[in-house]
Parts: sequence; C-alpha cells; structure tokens
Amino acid sequence: MKRWIWIIISVLVIGFVGYQYYNSKTSSTEATTQVRTATVQKGKLEVKISGSGAVEPVTSEDIKATEDNNEIDEVLVAAGDKVTAGEELVTFTDDSDPITAPVDGTITSVSVKAGERVTSGFAVAHLTNYTDLQTVVQVDELDIPKVKVGQTASLTISAYPDTTYTGKVTAVADEGSSESGSSTFDVTIHIDNPANLKVGMSSEASILTDSKDQALYVPVDAVHTSNNEKYVIVTSGNTSTSEQKTVKTGIANDEYVEITEGVSEGETVQLPELSSSSSSQSQGFMMRGMDGGGGMPPSGGGSQGQGQSSGRSGNE
Repeated sequence: MKRWIWIIISVLVIGFVGYQYYNSKTSSTEATTQVRTATVQKGKLEVKISGSGAVEPVTSEDIKATEDNNEIDEVLVAAGDKVTAGEELVTFTDDSDPITAPVDGTITSVSVKAGERVTSGFAVAHLTNYTDLQTVVQVDELDIPKVKVGQTASLTISAYPDTTYTGKVTAVADEGSSESGSSTFDVTIHIDNPANLKVGMSSEASILTDSKDQALYVPVDAVHTSNNEKYVIVTSGNTSTSEQKTVKTGIANDEYVEITEGVSEGETVQLPELSSSSSSQSQGFMMRGMDGGGGMPPSGGGSQGQGQSSGRSGNE
C-alpha cells in the first residue's frame, strides 16, 4: 500500500514539474510591449559641449635680460616671493634699466646672482601667477565648429566635486591632435573666480553653445525621419488613437530636440516601444514551486502599465 502511495506522489511531482517547465518554455516566446509616451514641453533648451582637461596659470613665463654683457649689481627677489607688475627684480652696476616684473605673480625660480654678467635673452627668473587661472580642455572634432570665443562655461573640478565654477572661452585651437583615428582640439577657458584651485587639477567643462527660451521640445527618439521628412506620432486618450504629424526641428542636445513647427505644447507623442520577455517571471514561479517557497503562481498575474516620459531641458 505504501508503495502505491509513493508512486502516486512521484507521478504528481513529476507531472507538476513538467507542467511548469512546459509553461515556462511557452511563455518565453510571448513578449509584451510597453507603450512609452512623452509630453511636448515648453521652456528653456540648452545645447552644451563637454571636454576634459587641467587647470593652468594664465601667466607662466621666463623673465629675460634685454641688454648684453651687463653685470648684475643686486638680485632683489628669491624663489617663492610674490611680486607686483613693475617691481624691480634685478639691478645692474652700470645703472642701466633694471629688470622688472611684467605682471603680478610669484617668482618660482631665480637663475642669476650678484656679480654675474648676463646677455640679452637670458632667463634670469621665472614668474607664475597662481591667482589668475584657466583650464585647457580637449573637445572632439565633431563638436569644435560650435565652440566660439566668448561663450560661457560651467566647470567641475575633481578635487571639489560639489562646487561649480564658471568661465568664458578665450581661445580655440586652430590645430588639433589625432589619436586612434579621431582628433581633439584645445579650448582655453578663463576661470572667473578660481578660489582654492591649484595648477594641475583635473577639470570637466560644459560649454554653452546655444540656448533658446520658450522652446517647444520632445525627447530625441520621438522624432522619426522618412523620405527626408521628419515626423512624430501624436497620441490621444489612452494611446488607442494616433496621428502622424510632419514637424520641423531646431536646436538639439543629447536628450531633447526643439520642434519649431508641427505640434503644440501639451500634446502627447509616442516613443519607440520596449519589448520585455515574460519568461523570467514564469521561471521564477516554477523555481519557488520546486523549492517550497510558494506553490502555484498567484491568479491574475501582474500586468504591465503604461510608462510615460516627460521631456525636460537640462537645467530645469
């Protein structure tokens, strides 16, 4: 009698496991689609170009003698001294014009001493201004045509991740450097208030190349192209009805694109669908049934809701 009971139990277990396995294999081929939409927004849209680099002094230069064979009478500074523009640094025994500081800064090295003779062009000292700083960042060749002198930039310094610095583009290199088949160009950004910054610190710059107030915009993947025409799919109600509308676009960044014609603020546009397999859910139920964690899957099952993504400009 006991033997028959064990046989029946074994058959039931094998049948249950087989059913779950078959069910999981069947449901793995069933994919559900998730309808994604976004609302046409109105606000400020900004286009920014990024680049990375390091903090540098605006002024770091050798101070050179301008006369030949002059004998030095006195060296008035030492390495580490702070000087102001016009301050005397070196005097001569023949009372010729002394060598003076061209700008404010710090003397970082001195290479002469009293009694020595110098010739024109010889570097007697080096001066660096540590309070007037800039950063030189590398910008990709595809983005460099958008970068112009005078554009503003926000800066993040690795040493101070919670502080945002500001600056302005002062120079754009005419010649780039190539590596791994692509080129980058140096862009120099003067830092407005470089408090606490030190030469050599790494930096990340975000250069504002275009901006528009009261722009209509949608996520970039809402816009499709066919036969050289751009269009969006406008939905209404519960997305049961839709209409294809031809649009014209304006400025764009990595996330959003301006719509200059074709849609109105508040309209709902459809985004590309995302497919998700239900096999992982079914397999999870099967495993719980086998390890004693749950038995049969709950009735009714879960349902996929509609996801909605609303566009926002980068600084809203």
